[in-house]
Amino acid sequence: MDKERALRIYLAEDESIILNWIKSELLDMGYDVIGCATDGKTAVAEVLRLEPDMVIMDINMPEMDGISAIEKIVEARLVPVIVITGYSDPELIDRANEVGVFGYLIKPIDIHELYSTIKITQRRFEEFKNVLCNLKDVKGALEDRKYVEKAKGILMDRFGLTEEQAMKTMQKKSRNTNKKLARVAKDIIVSEQILK
Repeated sequence: MDKERALRIYLAEDESIILNWIKSELLDMGYDVIGCATDGKTAVAEVLRLEPDMVIMDINMPEMDGISAIEKIVEARLVPVIVITGYSDPELIDRANEVGVFGYLIKPIDIHELYSTIKITQRRFEEFKNVLCNLKDVKGALEDRKYVEKAKGILMDRFGLTEEQAMKTMQKKSRNTNKKLARVAKDIIVSEQILK
């Protein structure tokens, strides 16, 4: 295991022999198993309370099946999930895919496969989070651009400025007041609405 902070894993498996074996193997690999459950309902409650870095969950469990549990977990919290199951039918794989599972392992589990799946899932999840973050940044930039364009239009109409002059006016105001250009644009829009 890398010298970084140990990955905090939550494990849900209804067969106690398999649960204890996987837990032991994860601990031997250097991971921190922060909780275990033998049913889906308990798993959901504990995952939301403990906030692990990753969840490894069986699909066939009492009280709430693994897919339903995963669905509830990912609705409330962004966390990568690896499914372990004895079944490989396409419908089950599709359901797992639909709820956002990052890995799918079929029993009996090979410990080397488990390790590589954890590592790949961890890396893909980091990439996924980066994409989400970039998407938020792009959406924010587009929203800011809309405000700037609208404010330019207001300045052009009200003061007879060209587009370039309106932009330079806003940029100067931004520098002088130490405000972001989008904030200056929003202020202009609000001022215009007050004057109407």
